[in-house]
Amino acid sequence: MKNFLKDYYKDIYNIAFFDVINFQKLEIVKKKLTSLPKKNKLIFCGNGGSSATCSHASVDFTKNAKIKSINFNETDLVTCLANDYGYEKWIYKALELYSLKGDILFLLSVSGKSKNLIKAIEYCNKKKIQVVTFTGTSKNNPMMKINKKGINIFVASKSYNKVEIIHHMYLLSLIDYCIGKTIYPPN
Repeated sequence: MKNFLKDYYKDIYNIAFFDVINFQKLEIVKKKLTSLPKKNKLIFCGNGGSSATCSHASVDFTKNAKIKSINFNETDLVTCLANDYGYEKWIYKALELYSLKGDILFLLSVSGKSKNLIKAIEYCNKKKIQVVTFTGTSKNNPMMKINKKGINIFVASKSYNKVEIIHHMYLLSLIDYCIGKTIYPPN
């Protein structure tokens, strides 16, 4: 058991901390976030565990980094739009209702194959909304393929939990990076 955990955390460390390309991309994202016009916001979307990460990041960006953020995790919103338009289109429809040109959409998916997230990228490509994807498993995933004008942050692992941990870590570190410190009053 001791070796399992040691190896597990060592693998996360090696995946997350030796990816210079992701660090460069996170630097670009930070610059976009800190220069976002006041009228615009961040929008976070994901499925399952990624959805929970989106909720956490959205709240902390708004509260701590003072960058207006929303996520689409309200059960009534999801079920209403999924029921009326189909699960594959519910995020697309939510973006029609809530997004503005100049917003930044963060999409999280370990596989990069989530059809509802792919449709969201297609919508954003038409509406000129910046998209930042966080994916894993395969660099050849559909989300990265169609997000040619956006920023793609890829975690080189096939382990769902390790990819989700690193996505979470990257997003929360971006919040502290935007603030410029890691310890601040929780007001």
